[in-house]
Amino acid sequence: MTNFENHIQTNRDARTMRRIVMASVLGNALEWYDFFLYGTAAALIFAPLFFPAGTDPVLGTMASFAGFAVGFLARPLGGVIFGHIGDKSGRKKALILTLGIMGAATFAIGLLPTFEQAGYLAPVCLVLLRILQGIASGGEWGGGVLLISENAPKGRLGFFAAWSQLGVVGGFVLSAAAFYLIQLLPVEQMMSWGWRLPFLASIVIFGVGVYIRRHLPESKEFEAQGSKNENEHVPVLELFRNHRKALLQAMGLRIAENGSAYLFLAFTVAYAKFTGLDTQLVLASVMAAMIVEAFSLVFWGWLSDRIGRRLVYAFGSVSLMLFAFPFFWLLDTHQPALVYLATLVGLAVCHGAMIGTQPALMGELFPAKVRYSGLAMGHEIASIVSGGLAPLAATALFSLYKDAWPVSVMLVVMGAITTVAVFTIRQPKDTD
Repeated sequence: MTNFENHIQTNRDARTMRRIVMASVLGNALEWYDFFLYGTAAALIFAPLFFPAGTDPVLGTMASFAGFAVGFLARPLGGVIFGHIGDKSGRKKALILTLGIMGAATFAIGLLPTFEQAGYLAPVCLVLLRILQGIASGGEWGGGVLLISENAPKGRLGFFAAWSQLGVVGGFVLSAAAFYLIQLLPVEQMMSWGWRLPFLASIVIFGVGVYIRRHLPESKEFEAQGSKNENEHVPVLELFRNHRKALLQAMGLRIAENGSAYLFLAFTVAYAKFTGLDTQLVLASVMAAMIVEAFSLVFWGWLSDRIGRRLVYAFGSVSLMLFAFPFFWLLDTHQPALVYLATLVGLAVCHGAMIGTQPALMGELFPAKVRYSGLAMGHEIASIVSGGLAPLAATALFSLYKDAWPVSVMLVVMGAITTVAVFTIRQPKDTD
C-alpha cells in the first residue's frame, strides 16, 4: 500500500471512529437518561406519590430508595441475558434490545396511577417497571463500552474508551435538568402531572436511540472472532469457570466508583432536603459538576494511556477516601460556592479519575469472546451493593444518627476496597 493509500485509509478510519464515538455516546446518554430519572424522582417526589409512610419524610424516602435498589438487583440478570447475546450475536443487536426495553418501561412509569388513586397496586407496578429498567441497564454499559473500545486504535484505548462514559454523564445531566425544570412549576402542578413529563418523553428518546444504533458498525474484534462465537459455550459459564479472578477484580474496581456516584448524586439531593439545603442549588451544582466531569473523564482516560491505568484509578479511589468527610462539611455550610466546590471535587476529580479509566482497565481483564459478559457481570453484580443499596443504607444511617459522618465512613470503606482491587491487577493483560 502506497503512502497516499495509507493516508486515505487513515482518514477513513478516523472518520469511522468519530462516527462510532458520537453515535455510541448519544445512544448511551438517551438510555441512561431513562435509568437516572428514577433515581432523581426517588429522592424528590416518589415518596409521597407512591410510598406514603405517615408523617416521617425520611421513612418515605427510604421506601422510595428501596424501589430504586430493586432495579439494581435485576441488573445482573440483564448482564447474563445481554452479555450472552452480545458475545454470540453481536454488540449492536444487544444494544438495540436494551434501548427498547428501557424506553417502554420508562414511558409506562409516566402513565402510572399514584398511591392515592390505586392503593398498593401503584408501588407494585412501579417496582415491576423498575425491574425491567434494571434488566435493560444491565446489558447497556458493557455494549456501549465495547462498540468504542474494540474499534479504538492501538495506544489510544484509554482515551477513546473514556468517551463511552460520556453517555452515563450525559444521561444524568439530562435527567437532572428535566427535574430542575419541572420544579419551577407550582408544587401542586408538579406533583399532579408535571413529574410525568420527563418519563413520557422517553417515547421520543426511544425512536431517536433505535435509529442511531441501527446505523452503527459492529465491533471489529467481535467480527474478527467470526464463527468462533457461534460455537462457544455459554459465555457466562465460561466466565465463571475460567475468569473468576478477573471478574472479582472488575467488581472491586466498581465498588468505589459506583457507590460514590450514587451517594454524590441521589443521596446528596435527599440529604439537602432533610437538612434544609436548597435542593435546586444542589441539583444545579451536581449538573455543573457533571458537565465538568464530562471533560475531565476524557482527560483521565488520556492520562491512563500515558502513565498507566492502575495509577490513575488508584488516584481516584484514594482521593475519594481523603475527601469523604470534607464533602459533607462543605455541604453543611449552605454556602453556594462551597456546595459547588464539594460536588466539583467529588465528581470531576475523585469519581472522574475512576470512571474515565474504568472501561479500558476493565476491558483488558477479559478476552474478546467473553468480554461483553465479563464487563456486564463485573459491572452489575458490584452495582447491587455499591449503587443500589448505597443511597438506601446512607438514608438509614442518617435517620439513625442524624449526622453525615457514617456516610463518610461508607465512602472511605468503598475507596479502600477499590484501592486493594486496583493493586491486585499486576499488569494489563494482552487482549486477544
